[in-house]
Amino acid sequence: MQIPMGKRKDEELADRFLDFTVRIIKLVAALPKTAIGKHVGSQLLGSGTSAGANYEEARGAESNADFIHKMGIVLKELKESRYWIKVVRDVPLVNPERTETLLDKCEQLIAIVAKSIFTARKKK
Repeated sequence: MQIPMGKRKDEELADRFLDFTVRIIKLVAALPKTAIGKHVGSQLLGSGTSAGANYEEARGAESNADFIHKMGIVLKELKESRYWIKVVRDVPLVNPERTETLLDKCEQLIAIVAKSIFTARKKK
């Protein structure tokens, strides 16, 4: 995803979360309509779409402590998403190549969010 010049970092990250959410939705839509596919899809859909929504909440945090708390939730949801993406890949429920880019994007978001939490904790 190309980020237009001049965007603030939080807006760029919000765009990355939106892209991640869309990719999660598309992956879940491609899962088999079996009991396993539905269960894994439901878990992945929940964690994968809530990460971005929780990031939006963190952007409106009322304090540094509130920001850290909300970003902690974002990190938790991303780590859960990473787990379910790996399940989709390893079973496999779709062609494993389909999960490579999404897993990479998830790892990048985890690193960014973890660094944001670390930086915010230093400001306490």
